[in-house]
Amino acid sequence: MVNINEDGGGSSIRRRGCSYQKNDFLPEESFKTWGNYTTALKQTPHRLIDRMFTRSGDQAELDSRARSQTAMKKTLTWWDLIWFGMGAVIGAGIFVLTGLEARDVAGPAVVLSYVVSGASALMSVFCYTEFAVEIPVAGGSFAYLRVELGDFVAFIAAGNILLEYVIGGAAVARSWTSYFASLCNYDPSEFRIKAHGLAENYNELDPIAVGVIAIICIIAVLSTKGSSRINYIASVVHVIVILFIIICGLIKADTNNYKPFAPYKARGVFKASAVLFFAYVGFDAVSTMAEETKNPAKDIPIGLVGSMVITTTLYCALAITLCLMQPYKEINADAPFSEAFKSVGWDWAKYVVAAGALKGMTSVLLVGAVGQARYLTHIARTHMMPPWFAIVDAKTGTPVNATVIMMMATAVIAFFTKLDILSNLLSISTLFIFMLVAVALLVRRYYVSGVTTDANRNKLIICLVTIIVSSCFTAGYWGLSKHGWIGYCITVPIWLGATISLWAFVPQARQPKMWGVPLVPWLPSASIAINIFLLGSIDKDSFIRFAAWSGLLLVYYFLFGLHAAYDTAKADEKQWNKVEQGEEFNNTGIKDTDASNAS
Repeated sequence: MVNINEDGGGSSIRRRGCSYQKNDFLPEESFKTWGNYTTALKQTPHRLIDRMFTRSGDQAELDSRARSQTAMKKTLTWWDLIWFGMGAVIGAGIFVLTGLEARDVAGPAVVLSYVVSGASALMSVFCYTEFAVEIPVAGGSFAYLRVELGDFVAFIAAGNILLEYVIGGAAVARSWTSYFASLCNYDPSEFRIKAHGLAENYNELDPIAVGVIAIICIIAVLSTKGSSRINYIASVVHVIVILFIIICGLIKADTNNYKPFAPYKARGVFKASAVLFFAYVGFDAVSTMAEETKNPAKDIPIGLVGSMVITTTLYCALAITLCLMQPYKEINADAPFSEAFKSVGWDWAKYVVAAGALKGMTSVLLVGAVGQARYLTHIARTHMMPPWFAIVDAKTGTPVNATVIMMMATAVIAFFTKLDILSNLLSISTLFIFMLVAVALLVRRYYVSGVTTDANRNKLIICLVTIIVSSCFTAGYWGLSKHGWIGYCITVPIWLGATISLWAFVPQARQPKMWGVPLVPWLPSASIAINIFLLGSIDKDSFIRFAAWSGLLLVYYFLFGLHAAYDTAKADEKQWNKVEQGEEFNNTGIKDTDASNAS
């Protein structure tokens, strides 16, 4: 089916389904002939420098929506976003990792781990919210980083964003199988296929997880508003089950189970925090729905901040309840809440808990499917990924191609890989991205080309580098020194001094138009420090996997993504001007002097 969509004087072809055309994958000039491609490869250093130091603009990101050929439908309100936020976050993290971290890492002090990771997530939510209100596009953090830190940083973040969603979805899908097995009175291993020829940690095949992902993919493809309604119903049921767990669990509470409270000391609390950050992953998916929100300035702050506050409160209450019901050393790692009720003689309650957990994880998968497709859609609009992924279906108003491909990748990972491998790698990608968004927020507030003086720009760079480096040394010292404290007496005051210097000596060059992060630069600087600090608590093997993935991203970028994005950017310069120049162009490529003067 092909339709013509006229919008603002321009026209575009509207297509349906996963159809494709010749120019959908590498349409740029650099890939027209082998000669062009060879020339492009020779120009890689020049093009890389151009993309590293060229920033996009707010309007350019908004205008890039035209490349999807069909506009996404604006159907969401703050009420939808709150439930999307809760549906995205409350899932495998709380229902699976709580038991694992309480038993082996933090003990009953796991509640403090949730407080630390929740505080870090809330700071990141504030940073995301200001960007989402000012730049309401489907690209989420990719678009924000592209505007403030340039194409190269945005692409590295984009690759990790996609990895975050694929791994997160795979982890939740495997947890879905575990709770489904508990509901059926079976051990999870009985629902998986043991492949003895494969490597350890990758040889427990999970066909149920693949089936669940396929169903979620179909729902996400059909309608965003329909997905919202299903998520709303599932989330309401989920919250009722959570309240049941808290109330009934506290009835069977024994305060003696809280002794000792922190058997693994502070190191256990922070180590668990780094892993439990997985439990907060998903709220950034809500920011990708800004393009489909009716009133972004009002709906996004209420939806994002509101859902995070509610979620953190519920997490802490659930963690307290679990550790009061049974000694932390006896907690079951696969289905902790179900087995906790069984241990106190309420066998029937484990079925309620398992059913509620399945509802919650279904919501997480659904919102993740919606969010990850929108990330890939916007990345493809810049041509860093093939533009075929950017196509929005004319009938459903959803990015079908991006949704199907991302869910296929999720299914493959879920089929092979164990949960603990997934959760650690996921936390690295997430913390890395959240740190970059906080840096981008500081750059947005303190640097505007043509407004910020060279002296203030240099001060900003020095302060930012000092904040990041001091935070890295703090995290490194934490990871290497088991009992030392002298290092903190050096690194923490340096971080504090850099933040004070930024606050006192560098004037803000831009104020938010509609909604702004409070306590700048303190809140973003603290977000940078906490995210980097939590990275210091993650195991070495996860960093090796993270480095390997980043290496693959760079190979793709230098061979394809860089040249496609460069060609696209140069073609766009005739129509869109950079935000630093303060000029606007209409869709014919002619400078719109009235708009420029008005701004």
